[in-house]
Amino acid sequence: MKILIIDNEPEIRAILKKMIFLWSNDDFVVEEANGVVTGLAKIKSFIPDIVMLDVEMDDGSGFDLLRQLTNPRFQLIFTTAHNKYAVQAFKFSAIDYLLKPIDPNELAISLEKASSNILENTLQKQLSVMMEQLTEKKPKEAQIVLKDIDKTYFVRISDILYCEAEGSYTKFYLTDTEPIFVSRNLRTYEEILAPAGFIRTHHSCLVNPNKIKIYDRKTDCGTLILEGGHVLPVAQRKKEFVLQFLEKR
Repeated sequence: MKILIIDNEPEIRAILKKMIFLWSNDDFVVEEANGVVTGLAKIKSFIPDIVMLDVEMDDGSGFDLLRQLTNPRFQLIFTTAHNKYAVQAFKFSAIDYLLKPIDPNELAISLEKASSNILENTLQKQLSVMMEQLTEKKPKEAQIVLKDIDKTYFVRISDILYCEAEGSYTKFYLTDTEPIFVSRNLRTYEEILAPAGFIRTHHSCLVNPNKIKIYDRKTDCGTLILEGGHVLPVAQRKKEFVLQFLEKR
């Protein structure tokens, strides 16, 4: 397996290289580049399986590098120190990332995932979703990338009815398709989808308000009836918030 580290700091590259070899005794070839220009050249000549890409470098950003690639086929792991806007875009696109200083255990998890997904070729579409999030003007049909054990899904946010917590997992209910079960908790998706208007109506439910058809007052706290007949509870502590939100729609 071939891994390419692209980072402008020699110390970071050395630390990452050491961590990679501590992670596994398998036959790895690890190459390095220090920026956008050298990174592009190394991708072309080395043809890596996995690229670990710094967000901010001396001659441009990791995004600048990616914009110059056509149909990249490697697994991508971003590394970043503080770029909160980039992290939000990574979450939307389900592209893996590590925050500096990099934790060896988190690096091991990322490398395991990347190694198991070597044959998957969805990076170009994921990058499109990521770039949409990084533009000031968001597209009308914004997408989010969801991954279950077997597949990667590109879902329009407008097609999400609601998200339901199941322990440390989240189940996405969509219009006209089967639910998608994702191994991230509901709080993660609340952070991602709150800017799109999604509201928490219960400790286990995150709802697309555009899909709410009826607020039913028959019970103490009420229930929400969504498109497709889905019935969701409203928590006692969320009742006033939900009522005020619906009145202002």
